[in-house]
Amino acid sequence: MANQHLLTQSVQLRNFLGNNYDSNDFMNEIPEVLMITSFPPRECGIATYSQDLIIALRNKFIDSFNISICALETNTESHCYDEPIKYFLNVNHTNAFERLAKKINADKKINAVLIQHEFGFFNTYELEFQKFLIQVEKPIIIVFHTVLPTPDKGLKSMVLQMAAQVASIIVMTNISAEILNLDYGIEIEKIKVIPHGTHLVSHSDKNILKRKFKLQDKIILSTFGLLSSGKNIETTLDALPEIVKSNSDVLFLIIGKTHPSVLKEEGEHYRNFLVNKVNELGLQRHVLFINSFLPLNELLEYLQLTDIYLFTSKDPNQAVSGTFSYAISCGCPVISTPIPHAKEVLKDDGGIIIDFENSIQLSNAVLNLLNNEELRNSISMNGLHIMASTAWENSAIAHAHLFREILDAHVILKFRLPKINLTHIKKMTTDFGIIQFSKLSHPDIESGYTLDDNARAMHAMCQHFKLTNDESDLENIAIYLHFIKHCIQPKGYFLNYINEQKEFTEQNNITNLADANGRAIWALGYLISLSEIMPNEYIEKAENLLQQSLLNVSKIHSTRAMAFAIKGLCFFNSERPTNENIVLINELANRLVQMYRHEATHDWHWFESYLTYANSILPEAMLCAYKATNTQVFLDIAKASFDFLLFKTFKKNSLKVISNKGWLIKDQIINKKVNGGEQPIDVAYTIIALSNFYLELKDESYLQKMIIAFNWFLGENHLNQIIYNPVTGGCYDGLEEKCVNLNQGAESTISFLMARLIIEDIFVSKSKNQYYEDLQLQHVE
Repeated sequence: MANQHLLTQSVQLRNFLGNNYDSNDFMNEIPEVLMITSFPPRECGIATYSQDLIIALRNKFIDSFNISICALETNTESHCYDEPIKYFLNVNHTNAFERLAKKINADKKINAVLIQHEFGFFNTYELEFQKFLIQVEKPIIIVFHTVLPTPDKGLKSMVLQMAAQVASIIVMTNISAEILNLDYGIEIEKIKVIPHGTHLVSHSDKNILKRKFKLQDKIILSTFGLLSSGKNIETTLDALPEIVKSNSDVLFLIIGKTHPSVLKEEGEHYRNFLVNKVNELGLQRHVLFINSFLPLNELLEYLQLTDIYLFTSKDPNQAVSGTFSYAISCGCPVISTPIPHAKEVLKDDGGIIIDFENSIQLSNAVLNLLNNEELRNSISMNGLHIMASTAWENSAIAHAHLFREILDAHVILKFRLPKINLTHIKKMTTDFGIIQFSKLSHPDIESGYTLDDNARAMHAMCQHFKLTNDESDLENIAIYLHFIKHCIQPKGYFLNYINEQKEFTEQNNITNLADANGRAIWALGYLISLSEIMPNEYIEKAENLLQQSLLNVSKIHSTRAMAFAIKGLCFFNSERPTNENIVLINELANRLVQMYRHEATHDWHWFESYLTYANSILPEAMLCAYKATNTQVFLDIAKASFDFLLFKTFKKNSLKVISNKGWLIKDQIINKKVNGGEQPIDVAYTIIALSNFYLELKDESYLQKMIIAFNWFLGENHLNQIIYNPVTGGCYDGLEEKCVNLNQGAESTISFLMARLIIEDIFVSKSKNQYYEDLQLQHVE
């Protein structure tokens, strides 16, 4: 039966794919990209980079492409690998490049080759490598980890020969792209900038982490990476005596073992030099060597507890540094020498740049930061926002789009569903309610609480409990329900705004509270509709609150407030059907009918003369009213207005909800495309409405649009960046023109959870996971 069910769904899918459908799509093998790279356990930055990228690609996409590995080796660098390795390229072996090219050409599964290039990998084998690029008959993408400016004739010729043989070149900074274009003459269209990936972290409390590593009461300066003289750590050691004069609790962590290649050539000469220097300067109490290649989680914790990160490379041509990127993404204020990466990233108050090998500038910069907590916090926050787009998830999306571009129709991008994660919602919830805002992922208790957010949170946790029967949800539901009770007033209406001290604020006197009242009715009605699974005391409390609030329902005239109230009444009526409920539903729905008839024209099928926020709630409310009353005009208007809204917000394979940068006004001529101002709550309401229209009308196109809308959170938006943080379980507060708002407030996080639970209910929990994956086929360009 299950297989027959999926077969029926596949037939339905083919029906609405129309011209985009190819009967071979379900039969063709998934394209494979072979990555030629060093790989762990080989200890080098590119090996770690490649592993992180592969993990990100596999976590982000499903059944879109396969990534296989060709491990770069030498006679002295061969390893046993935990990851399956398809091919090996030992550059010291005779004819190794030619043999690999023949294998790639004969391997029908391989569709493209991705080469992680560093000049040291192919040192003395440049000719063989050039021939290899010519011999490979599959499209090649090459990643230049080093881009040297002002090349001599030989270097320029070698790079141009490489560029001529590849389909695309990836670099990690705009400066590197400019050098390739201006110094080498490579056409800019062939160059793709994909920044070095960084890890999302939960931004744990520094003091807690310091206690964990027995570093409490210490001011932590740190640097990390495989040790070599190029790190120039002696610059920091020379600066430390001046720093510790006024900061006796400073401790400088030197994290990382000696680079394996350096170790083979010169042993621990450089580390011993540093140790001797520490002793000569009397800094034994202020320097700690952590001589280890740390596991990622431990490394990220060390970075999060760091107060100032120091990057002192003396190589002016070092194009990019993964260590530098990781430190910024962990919230470290960074002081750096002016490598190209630093000059590009830190230019907008994202950090401090000092001259190469200048210990006096370094000590002055450290002292300035130590004496100015506000500046440290400002630099940290600026750095986090600058680096947000470089998360490995976003790097994976950028690579996937490039694969699709290079391989044309062979790549069909299908996002993997993230796990349901309640961590951030529970972190935002106190014993009184859910806090309104957060600074990044840290709840901002000074922002207080709102009825809006607690009503939404109760609805979302009821959804989760309905799907999972997780009894721990009941504690949160009780908190939110009690908050709603706290907000109701003797005359049956609700106040919305409460401060940290649990007092109603003046904002309740100057803000229209109708929408908050409508949301409270919506949430209470939904809880009551789950009477079969909810504790009786919750149902009784919710019914009592709802009955009190219904005294004022007829007084509501705000469009969206009426819509929320209709939804709540319909939920309530599904469990407690009464004539009084139907009368109220009809009364509110007929008001919306009159608004629609007043505004609608042949090309404007809407209730108002503008489209603003939470638009989907209006046609959805009309659909709910139809289901409760069987009044045909409610359905007609629901369908016409929803189709109109979908036409305005869905373009090809993407969703663009109405921007809050001016909204969309009837009869207004739009002269330019507006990007940004898109809110997660609008996307969530769109998904909720689509699910209800599908369940009532069985129109498969609504399912298709649900997936497209949900993928907005996962990276299918104008920035091609994630809006949901899989580490915290939070959702970012908005998609702007050039960046994502990284704060993870209650409204956005709850909105994502509601949308994710709808996807779970419609596609996954009912044995439709394969259908979810099939629907991703809509992302054919």
